Amino acid sequence: MRTPPPGPPRTPTWSWPGPPRVPGAAALVALFVAAAVAAAALPLDRVGAGWLIGGTASIVALAVTRARVSWRQAAWAAATLALLGVGAVRAADWLFVLCVLTAAITGALSLVDPREVRAMLAALVVPPAAALRALPWVQAGLRARFAGRPGAPARVVAVGAVSLILLLVFGALFASADAAFAELVDRALPVISRGTVARALVLFPVLFAVLAGAAFTLLRPPTINRPDDTNRFAFRLLDWAIPVALLDLLFLAFVAVQATVLFGGSRHVLGPGGPTFADYARGGFWQLLAVTGLTLVVVAIAGRWAPRKDRADRATIRALLGALALLTLVVVASATYRMNVYEQAYGYTRLRVFVMAVELGLGAVFLAVLVAGARLRGAWLPRAVLAIATGGLLALAVLNPDRFIADRNIDRYLATGRIDVHYLSTLSADAVPALRRLPGNEGACALQRAAYRLDDREDGWRAANLARHQARQLVAQAAEPCR
Repeated sequence: MRTPPPGPPRTPTWSWPGPPRVPGAAALVALFVAAAVAAAALPLDRVGAGWLIGGTASIVALAVTRARVSWRQAAWAAATLALLGVGAVRAADWLFVLCVLTAAITGALSLVDPREVRAMLAALVVPPAAALRALPWVQAGLRARFAGRPGAPARVVAVGAVSLILLLVFGALFASADAAFAELVDRALPVISRGTVARALVLFPVLFAVLAGAAFTLLRPPTINRPDDTNRFAFRLLDWAIPVALLDLLFLAFVAVQATVLFGGSRHVLGPGGPTFADYARGGFWQLLAVTGLTLVVVAIAGRWAPRKDRADRATIRALLGALALLTLVVVASATYRMNVYEQAYGYTRLRVFVMAVELGLGAVFLAVLVAGARLRGAWLPRAVLAIATGGLLALAVLNPDRFIADRNIDRYLATGRIDVHYLSTLSADAVPALRRLPGNEGACALQRAAYRLDDREDGWRAANLARHQARQLVAQAAEPCR
């Protein structure tokens, strides 16, 4: 009896050949310069414009490699720069941390242009692996530049070292001989501290390895050989349709109750002696947020393994999953309404504004799910989800959440007389323009606490930040002292 030949692999396999050519002189110089600029520019102690400077230098250096990129890669690169640019205009540390983490993801996607979930997850581990693979590639490029010229690297190093020593010795003598020349030298040369030297020694090799790995990946990105999906696993129709249909009915019952509560008046559900409507809203928001997230998992599983061989299968997918997505949008609206009521009753905080943004983002995701379900094509959906998250984060930065929180709480104070001045004082410099609206001693004390956090230390070019610059000017103009 003959053994049948092995079938196609069921697991994806990697294919990652090296670039077709060694790096040219222009690419090597660009990578070295970009790594040096980024090492000098990145502010490690506060939010600032140095992140945008370093990111811009890196993208320019990668452009010198002349790698061909798709419009999607260009869009992810632009999103990365936009996320890093938030540090130049907003002072909220928590917001910028989210932007940097998201920029790391979008930057990785700009290198490999993945089109499905497994490729997107793999793209996140490509940069560390590429940094290691790029070192021999860079070494080969350096060797090619000096091929046939024995001792050329040593001569270059020697000439550079002698030139630097001569400039330092004679420059120091001229500076000590003439005060005017010494002042000119002081203005022309930056002040180099031990900390600057230490950060350059640590950051430069790391950043150069990362940039070399990025250039290596751009020139020849890895590919994933997809397994044959002809005989892929699929549910039977009733296996998934019955649970999802029951879930649809449960959602429909909940939506009917929500319509009664939200549009028919809370007294229909909340009897005398029960919780207030604000407490009711607070108690249900987190559960509804969990429902929204879990529903996304259910839709993903059913959409991935539901059969679609004939028209009945496809119609069932559209009907059941489409109804679930539509009902989930009502749940999203209910959760958003609950949080809005709760914020009006108890005030705005960073956490409440952030989770509200997350809930709205999930609503946008379910709209995308509806489009994918109508077309029965969801290959683009993972990228759309990340694009929604990136766009939502940038929209949050445009909103200026710390100032938004301060403004809404001050509006509430002017209407009700209730405010938590201590919490407002813990917000970043973004909130200072709003704090000036606080009347009397409350405003003076809030501005004084903001001044303590700003301190007198100048940001410098690395940590240049528009929000802190404006906040210092506003605090300096405050005339009334805190009592």
